[in-house]
Amino acid sequence: MRLFTMPSMSAAIALVVAVPLPALAASDQAPDGASTPLNDITVTARRRVEDAQTVPIALSVVEGALLDRSYTVNTQQLSQLVPTVSYSSANPRNTAFTIRGLGSNVVAVSQSNDGLEPGVGFYVDQVYHARPATAAFDFTDIEQIEVLRGPQGTLFGKNTTAGAISITTRLPTFTPEASEEISVGSKYLVQAKASASGPLFGDVVAFRLSGLSTRRDGVIDNVRRGNDQNTVSNQAIHGQLLIVPSARFKLRLTADLTNFASECCTQVYLRVGQSLRPSARQYAALAAHYGYNPPSTNPYDRLTDIDADLSVKTSEGGVSAIADWDIGAATVTSVSAWRFWKWDAANDRDYTGIPIQITQHIPSRQDQYSQELRIASNGDHPLTYVAGLYYFNQKITGQPISIYGPAAAYWLIGPTTGTANTPAPANLLDGYGTTGNTRFVTNSYAAFGELNYHITSRLTATGGLRYTYEKKEGDYSTSVFGGLATTNAALMAAKLGILRPQTYSAQNSEDNVSGRANLAWQATDTIMGYASYARGFKSGGINMSGLPLDALNNPALSKALVAPEKNTTFDVGFKSRLFGRRLVLNLAGFYTDVRDFQATIVDTGPTQTAALRGYLSNVPKVIVKGIEADAVAVVTRELSLRASVAYADGKYAEYPAGPCPLESQTSATTACSLTGQRLSGLSRVAATVGGDYALPVSSSGSFVLHADSNFKSGYYGDPSDSKYTWIKGYNVTNASLGYRSDRGWEVAVFARNLFQSKYIQNLTIQAGNSGLILGTPSDPRSIGVTFRAHQ
Repeated sequence: MRLFTMPSMSAAIALVVAVPLPALAASDQAPDGASTPLNDITVTARRRVEDAQTVPIALSVVEGALLDRSYTVNTQQLSQLVPTVSYSSANPRNTAFTIRGLGSNVVAVSQSNDGLEPGVGFYVDQVYHARPATAAFDFTDIEQIEVLRGPQGTLFGKNTTAGAISITTRLPTFTPEASEEISVGSKYLVQAKASASGPLFGDVVAFRLSGLSTRRDGVIDNVRRGNDQNTVSNQAIHGQLLIVPSARFKLRLTADLTNFASECCTQVYLRVGQSLRPSARQYAALAAHYGYNPPSTNPYDRLTDIDADLSVKTSEGGVSAIADWDIGAATVTSVSAWRFWKWDAANDRDYTGIPIQITQHIPSRQDQYSQELRIASNGDHPLTYVAGLYYFNQKITGQPISIYGPAAAYWLIGPTTGTANTPAPANLLDGYGTTGNTRFVTNSYAAFGELNYHITSRLTATGGLRYTYEKKEGDYSTSVFGGLATTNAALMAAKLGILRPQTYSAQNSEDNVSGRANLAWQATDTIMGYASYARGFKSGGINMSGLPLDALNNPALSKALVAPEKNTTFDVGFKSRLFGRRLVLNLAGFYTDVRDFQATIVDTGPTQTAALRGYLSNVPKVIVKGIEADAVAVVTRELSLRASVAYADGKYAEYPAGPCPLESQTSATTACSLTGQRLSGLSRVAATVGGDYALPVSSSGSFVLHADSNFKSGYYGDPSDSKYTWIKGYNVTNASLGYRSDRGWEVAVFARNLFQSKYIQNLTIQAGNSGLILGTPSDPRSIGVTFRAHQ
């Protein structure tokens, strides 16, 4: 395959074959040079502890030890270990991740919408996190991460159509233990982690306390202001109590708080696209009017000259209580939680040194409450089950603020007001802005259950159903202020064409029955095949970022609501342990049909030639199909290898009135057919290879080498599939080399992006349809040193 001919991937494979896996415990020793069987990996994908190889679901598991060895500290880096996961983040608020190309649509700074429910469920210790922004924070004290592919809902609290990412943190222990880690590296990176656990009251109450602090200088230089931007400053603390008054009951109490405050996040010049609009209204002529040239046209110079303030201040946290009560034939579980997310940021939305927009904020606050009550059968019986009730409530409030500068009138309107041909004063929009309030409330109720019936000792049928009722309410109200005071009707209309007061309220309520069926055949003790059908449901949404304008320049109220998304997925696959359990090989094939796919669309019609607005809309039909393979092998006692590859073909099967690509836009463009075009944000091929090698050098330690390399083929970075939004494929390789002492400490040198791969993480079309495309370049190579200790 072409991906394996790439120089960096080839080098990575050579590096992997030459190396990594931690030294085996004494009890696992085999004759010299002989490999040992792979340890079983347990998961809770079906709300009970099971061997991952016996669960008939397409899933990936990343254990905490691999996260540490690969220096994977957040969800973005997780996507480099699990190729079916794709992550895009223009800033923490505008974070989206997909599984098999489905979930939240690709995002840009201008396209955040609180009314969009994510298609990928994000869970930490069984608690659903409703805002994707909370996935942007660094991990701390992780036991393992499970990535479940396809619709979830018959076992999980919140219904999701694309899959789920389930993170499990380490439990408190009744044996005292502690760990410390500090890393220093490029761009003055300093990251410190620590945890401690032990008993508080005998064998009844144990605690665990963990924390993290990360800071790093920026990777983009602002030549105008003379400072770094896209810096990192992240702190987190996580505390737990485990109360076990008897062998049949345990209670886990958790509290956590995370803070992120940085000079972040901006993008740089990527390219300029050409539309069919008049040349005077395109980027080259507009920039020439101001004598403007970007600091660099090479995005990998990582230079910007934005002139507006840039900052991010965000925090999230909460408390939860998980109670498990063994009543004999079954275990009853209660999961209660409250969480919050708070956000404020300053952005330069024009991304240039021209004072087009001088202020942009969206201060927001989200609070959520959830309660799950579940019962699961105990033991291995002909009939096993899981059933539960779920309640979820969230409230999001926001105060959008946007102010234009002295260059906005010419850039967004031009020398005249268009059809009225009235001269537009240069200061028409100087100080013109909008402010307001938004409120979005969700109440969700669900009952779910799943039965497993062992037809024979090797054949199991599974069926599950979920009933969901959801009600959503949204209020949006903004007003305008400032700018040139005028009574001229044409000039007043021109100002309103840029920012117009909008006040509307919308409500949506609906119910749905979804479910899945599965047939699993344990052909031998080490080989299992399965086939499944799943129906997923994501309730309708409310546009909470304002509405696009109609032909009369008024808010299009018909766009306030979007229809629910329905997902039908067929999966077939097999899981195997081969060669004396020294090789795990899993294959899966899938076909997914999504009706009314919810996407964030940018209006490119003639009423939006000045200021683009992102809003929610439905794509009538999307189809994604593909094949996935995962393998783990113990080659020798010292060497283990991993590989995963995913092929996915996603298309807009029906999309007769989609957003027009830039190259097709004219002054009269309203919509374009995208039927048959590729689904944006989805790489057709994604692959990961990695390995670990341990070379004993004495009776008390080993040299350890780790490497992993991830490849993604090219994809469109915008739902319009414009040729100017194509993001080329890329390969990223990470590695570390260190010494691990049997006395509980380790020192290692690490490198992320070892071969200095240059790629674009995400892109944005500049507001105003000028044709300017901005991008977030890859981080440069980072080299550092880590010291770890464990007691």
